[in-house]
Amino acid sequence: MSNIYESAEATLGFISSPCLTKVELRVACRGISDRDALSKPDPCVVLKMQSHGQWFEVDRTEVIRSSSSPVFSKIFLVDYYFEEVQRLRFELHDISSGNNGLRDADFLGAMECTLGQIVSQRKLTKALLKQGNTAGKSSIMVTAEELSGNDDYVELSFSARKLDDKDFFSKSDPFLEIFRVNDDGTESLVHRTETVMNNLSPIWKSFKVSLNTLCSGDHDRELKCTVWDWDSNGKHDFIGEFQTTYKEMMRAAQEGKQIQWECINPKYQMKKKNYRNSGTVMLNHCKIIKMYSFLDYIMGGCQIQFTVAIDFTASNGDPRNSCSLHYIHPYQPNEYLKALVAVGEICQDYDSDKMFPAFGFGALIPPDFKVSHDFAVNFDEENPECAGIQGVVEAYQNCLPKIQLYGPTNIAPIIQKVASSASEEMHTKEAMEYFILLILTDGVITDMADTREAIVHASHLPMSVIIVGVGNADFTDMQILDGDDGILRSPKGEPVLRDIVQFVPFKDFKHASPAALAKSVLAEVPNQVVDYYNAKGIKPKCISDYESSRTFSP
Repeated sequence: MSNIYESAEATLGFISSPCLTKVELRVACRGISDRDALSKPDPCVVLKMQSHGQWFEVDRTEVIRSSSSPVFSKIFLVDYYFEEVQRLRFELHDISSGNNGLRDADFLGAMECTLGQIVSQRKLTKALLKQGNTAGKSSIMVTAEELSGNDDYVELSFSARKLDDKDFFSKSDPFLEIFRVNDDGTESLVHRTETVMNNLSPIWKSFKVSLNTLCSGDHDRELKCTVWDWDSNGKHDFIGEFQTTYKEMMRAAQEGKQIQWECINPKYQMKKKNYRNSGTVMLNHCKIIKMYSFLDYIMGGCQIQFTVAIDFTASNGDPRNSCSLHYIHPYQPNEYLKALVAVGEICQDYDSDKMFPAFGFGALIPPDFKVSHDFAVNFDEENPECAGIQGVVEAYQNCLPKIQLYGPTNIAPIIQKVASSASEEMHTKEAMEYFILLILTDGVITDMADTREAIVHASHLPMSVIIVGVGNADFTDMQILDGDDGILRSPKGEPVLRDIVQFVPFKDFKHASPAALAKSVLAEVPNQVVDYYNAKGIKPKCISDYESSRTFSP
């Protein structure tokens, strides 16, 4: 196993190669045109990065309802490489109420630049270009800030009592904003809580924020906190404000003391003789959380359990025909093999025994030729593992002449099969095995409801699902499974606990290198691994000396 640790950082080249620094990007827009006379837009900004001539989504902001000049609380974290030209594209979309996806959203404009331009100027403001590259009245401002070495997070939760009532026919709908006051006197939005409807004594959900983001590592830096009454038209009513510091909050937490602040409206304070406050805000929780990295878990002994599932439905075409997606060319690998090898060769470095289960679905299999959606490609149901990626390739090639391609395209059974193994690992409460399921398919799945249910269940487990669409089919409907486009929900309405699905159409990489496909497909996996274990409070099993030296001590 030691060879895994020795090669871990080297083989992670595209995931965590040494970079000059990490940069936080904050985004705000101005002058967004109204959709119509009756409503303001519901804006969301999508950040894309160019790789091998293709634009790939990196992240997106929250949706702010009814706002023509939004300041987004979501912060983009990107790696900055001085020696590379890193092209970025910021797209502004108007996402209608009740729909968080982009498919039905209105495109409002885009701005392209390089990360170097933003870093060198620190604050870049440019017009948003509409279709046809015509400039409108709207603009976008991107602010860059370099991260320091401290990577600890703090978990905070607040509540309030007896806030002013700003509504005539109901109680206020309060939310809290926290701003960091910078050295030049400007303010940077750190966090915006959810809105608690019709409640003058709200309890807001706890949230995590890095110490870099909260106070730039300066524990005495002033934090300005503002309480608002939310209004659907975007014209929120100011309730009051107060100031604090991270040092003040942490000291109170360490001493076990309750700390509260008077929420003050300066205008009322000046005009009203008997004015005391507009309510009080309490700190319920303040706790330092050590956030471990992907390499911390890998070097702590966490193994990546890689499983492959291959689509053997009839829509792929007869494997004996050269037009078939399953045709075995003597000199040129088909798209299934290209995708399998590109992704598998990365994952195999993180599995000590290099034995990979490989399954097929949608075929009639021997001896009775009944349809199966989770059969072992090597036909050994007791031991479906193949020796290395080459073993998977050989099992796939040997399997093709023995089966009959059929249908339908059901992938829920294979997700459930891997989830069963991941569920056993979850109960160990140790970071020992994380499961990655690679599904290769040529068409839109037919068991969408069952698949959504299976993914929502799997989002609670140590596993990720990667789907590569092979061939030239229209995969638009498959995007619903990728949590990047809104929030995936089960048929019963239960949302995924975390985004675990990445969908990529292979045709976007036909003329790119295998490394480009692997980079796009696997880019989200490290964060998914980290998010799972950190959310569960599971530390790496054995921590190396370099890591333990970075642990926070109050």
